Amino acid sequence: MQELKEHVVKYKLLYSAIIFLVYIVGKNIPLYSINVDAYRNISFEADELLFQTIGGDFYRSSVFALGIFPSMISGLIVQIGMAVRHLFTKEEISPKKTQYITAAMTFVIAAFQAVTQVTALQFSAEKEMLPVVWTIAVAEMITGAVLIMWLGNRNAKYGVGGRTVFMIVNVLERISTTLFTHSLSDLKIPLLIAALMMLTILMMENTEKRIPVQRISIHNIYADKNYMAIKMNPVGIMPVMFTAAVFMLPTLAVSLLLHFFPQHQGILWWEENLSLAKPFGIFIYIVCEYLLTIALAMLMLGPKDLSEKFLKSGDSIVGLHAGRDTRRYLRGVVGRISFFSATVLGVCVAVPLVMQWKGAADSALTTLPTSVMMLSGFSCNIYREIESLWAYDSCRPLF
Repeated sequence: MQELKEHVVKYKLLYSAIIFLVYIVGKNIPLYSINVDAYRNISFEADELLFQTIGGDFYRSSVFALGIFPSMISGLIVQIGMAVRHLFTKEEISPKKTQYITAAMTFVIAAFQAVTQVTALQFSAEKEMLPVVWTIAVAEMITGAVLIMWLGNRNAKYGVGGRTVFMIVNVLERISTTLFTHSLSDLKIPLLIAALMMLTILMMENTEKRIPVQRISIHNIYADKNYMAIKMNPVGIMPVMFTAAVFMLPTLAVSLLLHFFPQHQGILWWEENLSLAKPFGIFIYIVCEYLLTIALAMLMLGPKDLSEKFLKSGDSIVGLHAGRDTRRYLRGVVGRISFFSATVLGVCVAVPLVMQWKGAADSALTTLPTSVMMLSGFSCNIYREIESLWAYDSCRPLF
């Protein structure tokens, strides 16, 4: 048992490496009868590049064409649903049932996304065979999305980083592609912005607000050194990823409506302006990012749950009564910190997008700073996880 314990880090890293390789292989298996040549040397707008960087398949032509978006959106919806349910009842839902609900929702979202996207793909089949080819492609894409969800769950249990490993693959692929396809003179300004964003995210990830806490069980010299820490970037890079997923839903809905009403002026206006290459689209994206950052911070940190824990344990924040005063104080702190985090993330995302809108850089270069920012956030989280596992491996039994 001791021998196994000493190698937890190695086993988890090896398991993640296997998941990593399976994901890369899947990204390179084309859909049935897809015209692969049609997707070579093709350019995309900023929103397409951002979705592809987070989702995974740059050309949406492989069996992993849907990427992690279906599982990401379903996970977010289930989390919000559980939080709302918790307001009305204390009855808990088992993890297994939660997993089934998430899987079912992932399947539904993947099916909707696949049906919406498949008609825009270019296949090598004859026109009369297209319905059959579309059906096979939809089945392949749904299977790929469910497989990604399963791999993510397995990696969360036995590996390191959970679904983050997929995002790291996608971001590294986007960064390397951009660096190798542009000259150094073109990269100067984007790399400078990327360096500033990286430093900003690293500072926020490693800076925290410490709230003094009085523990009733501690009566020694360390009684005055207890605190509750809240990171200045409380939910990390998650809002940027979830915002891309949320922003994709109305774009898919508009594309589906446009398929049935191709001449409708209102739908055409939304289709043109609901893009990250347009001011309206950028504004909507930043608003979604603000709302998600604050909502996720409140959901994950749970000021109400923290105040109830203080009441049950007898502990308290220094200078505050347990209960309503503590709950109000924590909500205010979490709200201010999450608003600050949303502002920083919003600026980091908006600056490259505005640069592309103004014509200062092409779409590939505008995604470079955002990609570096996301990679920095992912790296911090994985580093902390490996550090804790390493500390666990370093422990020795007393007897």
